[in-house]
Amino acid sequence: MVIASKQNPQIRQVRALSNRKSRRETGLFFVEGIRLVGEAVQLEASIATLIVAPELLTSSFGHEVVRDAQQAGIPHFDVTSDVFRHISQKDGPQGLAAIVRQKWHDLETVTEDSTLGWVVLEEVRNPGNLGTILRTCDAVGGAGVILLGDSTDPFDPAAVRGSMGALFSQKLVRTDRTQLTEWINAGDINMVGASDDAPIEYTDMRYERPTILCMGNEQHGLSTEYRSLCRDVVRIPMVGRSDSLNLAVATGVILYEIFNQHKDI
Repeated sequence: MVIASKQNPQIRQVRALSNRKSRRETGLFFVEGIRLVGEAVQLEASIATLIVAPELLTSSFGHEVVRDAQQAGIPHFDVTSDVFRHISQKDGPQGLAAIVRQKWHDLETVTEDSTLGWVVLEEVRNPGNLGTILRTCDAVGGAGVILLGDSTDPFDPAAVRGSMGALFSQKLVRTDRTQLTEWINAGDINMVGASDDAPIEYTDMRYERPTILCMGNEQHGLSTEYRSLCRDVVRIPMVGRSDSLNLAVATGVILYEIFNQHKDI
């Protein structure tokens, strides 16, 4: 059966996932597009339901993703192109989407391992920035992102799109200052912060592996309370008129310095 009504209860539930409250209450989120759904299937994310619009799905790879999902026992339902456009958040919908279960990790389970390290974000507000940071963290071999305080939702549609599938390879932790402090002290964790008034340029620092990189939020930067938890604080030099970098860009600059220091080791 093909769902043709926009008022179908399943379709209304899908639409509701654009709201953070609904995502929090259900523990689900919406993923759209052949590449993102393909990553979810290939990385064995916990997919609740696949949504297919046969009239729109023309990609051979997209059909392979659907077959792989069916072989894995993932349920799916078909919709008309009109209904799919109703739930789509893209200008050119590709006819493939999924409802995926959120996955969080406890800070206590985070251990030092062979990865490059973690990124700690203090109240990151922009979901696009968070998605881009997840993507960059994946690119350099990082383990994941630790979100502090009132951070944006990593399962927000903008964060999901910005991550380009890295959301399924990176671990996510949400915690507070008390738990972070206990974790750092218990494990003798090396956390390096970033601030525009730091005494050390980021290229002059020798980063241990793994490194925990702590970045402040877009408006206020790294706060005093989290700066005090860092073993060192570095800055990115700037010579133009701009007095700051975009959070995702600044995080990427430092992550690649850490990566370059260790890629031949």
